[in-house]
Amino acid sequence: MRIASASRGADPLRPQRPAGLGRGAALALVVHGGLLLALALGVSWRASEPTGATAELWAAVPAFAAPAAVAPPPEPLPRPVPVMRPEAKVEPAPPRDAEIAAEKAKREREKEREREREQATKAQAEKNRAKADQDEQRKKLVAADRADKAEQERLEKLRQDTLKRIQGQAGATGGPTATGSAARDAGPSASYAGRIIAKVQPNIVMTGSVAPNLRAVVEVRAAPDGTIVARRLVKSSGNKEWDEAVLRALDRTEVLPRDIDGRVPSPMEIGFTP
Repeated sequence: MRIASASRGADPLRPQRPAGLGRGAALALVVHGGLLLALALGVSWRASEPTGATAELWAAVPAFAAPAAVAPPPEPLPRPVPVMRPEAKVEPAPPRDAEIAAEKAKREREKEREREREQATKAQAEKNRAKADQDEQRKKLVAADRADKAEQERLEKLRQDTLKRIQGQAGATGGPTATGSAARDAGPSASYAGRIIAKVQPNIVMTGSVAPNLRAVVEVRAAPDGTIVARRLVKSSGNKEWDEAVLRALDRTEVLPRDIDGRVPSPMEIGFTP
């Protein structure tokens, strides 16, 4: 036990490390050793140079190098200005077969539509022409019908006139030299004018005096019984008051007297003087 204890004790011949040195002191020693080694190598390399004095620097703590300076980023180069170059004329590519076929089909469709329009126009023109022909034929038929009706009326009137002439000749009162076709003369008797004036004269009313040479001629139309159905001034007397007085007198008279044969001639012209 004693022998083991003595073997683990301190070696009196081995240098002891001071109790106050730590890790920093050990690092400083290593750095200084390196510096000494570098100096020795430098001295031996410059053996021809005169020997100079040397000095040793000791630091309490090791020194570390500062970080290297960072170079600023390079400035961006200016952008190049684009150079405007004239555009090259692009020649159109030759049409392909499909494009040629499509263009041909389009032209065919255009021609077909044009033919359809022309046919429609011709058909409308034919329709209008046919309608115009129908209208013309209708007008001609109407005109022919009217002409036929007028001809029939003319023939009927001629037949009636012939029949009346034949019937009138049976009881005609004209002389041997008479050329008329009526049973008796249409003119009134010589005294009939005086009878009419005597009938109308009392109905003439005048507010003023008139010249005695005035004469107004009036055409009078009467029914078979003598009723006046119309009157009109044929020739004016030159005095408007006298003309109007005569017309008003005929209106008041209303019915004319019969002639000696019992008839009332119509129409007849009667002259009235003051």
